[in-house]
Amino acid sequence: MKDFMFLFKGPYYEELELSPEKAQNHMEKWFAWIEELRSQGIYVDGKPLVRSGKTVSGIDQVVTDGPFAESKELVGGYFIIKANDIDEAVAATKGFPDYGLGGSVEVREVMVIPM
Repeated sequence: MKDFMFLFKGPYYEELELSPEKAQNHMEKWFAWIEELRSQGIYVDGKPLVRSGKTVSGIDQVVTDGPFAESKELVGGYFIIKANDIDEAVAATKGFPDYGLGGSVEVREVMVIPM
């Protein structure tokens, strides 16, 4: 099996102004999805990302605050999963809880670099 990365894009929950009850209910959907992937033996790891960061660019390695994309484009976290191919990895995104909130999942195969 190969490693695939899910990059989660969408609005930050604080921008959605969910009630504490709705926010808790939504987090329970995330935990259920993770447990489903674990039970299939394909979940490797995953973490949410802190909203702020820095961007380093150019030959002079200029550091700027960021990211400053529209909120719907911001990467909020990632998973690493195991799958036989890209189609199988895409099928594993079925339970992504944020589809209904305008979120999306970018699925990318992790390249193996021979040593």
